[in-house]
Amino acid sequence: MNRFENRIAAVIGGGSGMGRAISHRLAAEGAFVYVTDLSEEAAEKVTAEIEEKGGKGKAVRVDATDTASLQALFDTIEAEHGVLHVLHAQVGMPGPGGLELDDAAWQRNIDVNVKTAYYSTTMAFPLLRKANGKGSVTLTSSTSALIGSPFSPIYSMTKGSLVPFGRALALNGAKDGIRVNVICPGQVKTPMLAQFFGREPGADVSALTADFVKTIPLGRGAEPEEIASVIAFLNSDDASYVTGTTIPVDGGLTAQ
Repeated sequence: MNRFENRIAAVIGGGSGMGRAISHRLAAEGAFVYVTDLSEEAAEKVTAEIEEKGGKGKAVRVDATDTASLQALFDTIEAEHGVLHVLHAQVGMPGPGGLELDDAAWQRNIDVNVKTAYYSTTMAFPLLRKANGKGSVTLTSSTSALIGSPFSPIYSMTKGSLVPFGRALALNGAKDGIRVNVICPGQVKTPMLAQFFGREPGADVSALTADFVKTIPLGRGAEPEEIASVIAFLNSDDASYVTGTTIPVDGGLTAQ
């Protein structure tokens, strides 16, 4: 499939895990992908992988908590292409466990999980409007936004904010033909997974992961590529009448 041929995409947080898989999938379907990450090395590695497979992309170091850094990215895209068709916001972090957070930890979680999503998407709108009705935004939230996390209420709070934000952004963008959708992954086999189950010192990550898998109706965690396939669909013309939705990608976890 070449659903993104001659289209420009930017993945905010594309250097590892789900973001890496999404960058690869969009490039494989023809997009020129701006692979952005806080780690320039990670962004360059993913871009090199894409190019080795015949795809096209560019690595850009972006601190998505910094609006100046984001603006520099969009200025670059405008100068080089003049348009953006796909913006995917992947940046996030697992919140600390429990209820006791100091001000610095609370602010850090807000900055990474909320501020990055807000500014990376809204600042992209001027370029998305130039896509002649083909502009699309996707955001990665979490099943913890839908069912709550007893382990990290701050994580549910911050990721939960993306669900109504996505709906509001979809309504705002509809007049310009910009679609906006949110996905809520469950357990995904990424490097960050250990951080979710290793919040407490001395936690047995393997045992906790295995126990959680038992609660998933399909009996397994997701591969990053399975998340990428949903993102590719939502940003493609195959989903041209889909906007303002929130889709769990969780093996049936939230259906129980």
